[in-house]
Amino acid sequence: MNEPVLVLNANFEPLNVCDTRRALGLIITGKAEMVANGRGYVHTARQNYPCPSVIRLESMVRRPRPRVKLTKREIFRRDNYTCQYCGRQVTHLTIDHVEPRHRGGGHSWNNLVAACQQCNRHKGGRSAIEANMHLRRNPAEPAATAAYLFGRHLSDNADWAKYIDGW
Repeated sequence: MNEPVLVLNANFEPLNVCDTRRALGLIITGKAEMVANGRGYVHTARQNYPCPSVIRLESMVRRPRPRVKLTKREIFRRDNYTCQYCGRQVTHLTIDHVEPRHRGGGHSWNNLVAACQQCNRHKGGRSAIEANMHLRRNPAEPAATAAYLFGRHLSDNADWAKYIDGW
């Protein structure tokens, strides 16, 4: 009942990921229809319900374009879990402010990068230029595409690909 289910808008745009319990509730109340079933059935005392993997809402939901939240996990994901100074993939990464905060550097997508502990310690409270350290690529906010937002679920749910790739 806790398996992820892809929720599509009425125009088949990916909106969200919910669990199976929520998806079944939307289907039973008539707010959504099942698009793909790849998980068998949920058995109740009176009826068997197909376990959905993709559902589509019956009515169109208007919402603003999504943005990727600025979190530590998303910075690591954007930087592919790689130190942006030396290029090593280590298990313990830190967040580094390219322009230190005490010098006016903000807490934004353009100023935060993933760094290994050694590079972060070497850079210290200096800017990357002062420390003679060069970034592998310039930091920027990742585009909130459906593939970026829901791509981490694709390895377990191959039938989602045709709904995510088009957006």
